[in-house]
Amino acid sequence: MSLTTDLKARAAQSATKYPEATHKIMNDGIQAVRNAKLVANALKTGDYIPEITLPNAANKNISVQELLLDKKVVLSFYRGGWCPYCNLELKALQEALPQFEKLGATLVAISPETPDNSLTTSEKNNLSFEVLSDIDNTIAKTFNLAFTLPDDLIHIYHGFGIDLEISNGNINQQLPIAATYIIDQNGRIIYDFIVEDYKERADPQEIINFLKSN
Repeated sequence: MSLTTDLKARAAQSATKYPEATHKIMNDGIQAVRNAKLVANALKTGDYIPEITLPNAANKNISVQELLLDKKVVLSFYRGGWCPYCNLELKALQEALPQFEKLGATLVAISPETPDNSLTTSEKNNLSFEVLSDIDNTIAKTFNLAFTLPDDLIHIYHGFGIDLEISNGNINQQLPIAATYIIDQNGRIIYDFIVEDYKERADPQEIINFLKSN
């Protein structure tokens, strides 16, 4: 089973679980991100990443630039440990990690969650790679990935038991577009996967295939 297959199965299950009005609000939220044209203006292949130093789940500052001294970096922005699609992605990335490392790359995930909540996510998914906290989506904004949720979607999330103020430690109600990059040792993006629909993610096998040929 691939991550892509698992994500489609999860989306199909969700389609039968919630009423049509709920799905409309969620789909309208995705369309609002499309209308904002964030993806068109996001950092992409050929661009250079900014300086990234963020706290990990143990609240220790990690520099992506220092990691790049040794290996390429697979950089994954995800929404939070409350997101079932993110958890599927994180587990699939963990399974692929030995192959990434064999091909000369390490893995870093970034979310707007606080370090305590990132630690919970790491432990829940048995993650052995760095999970960094991008408080206030500071780094996501430099990639042009951050957006603010509409009020009706915030209300839907509350009904699901999702409180971004608790998860992210602020009142901003902002999330990053789920995006995956491969960064070369010069800090240049050599691969990007950026889609407004949070149900779609870069498949680890595609990342592996890219690393093999680059």
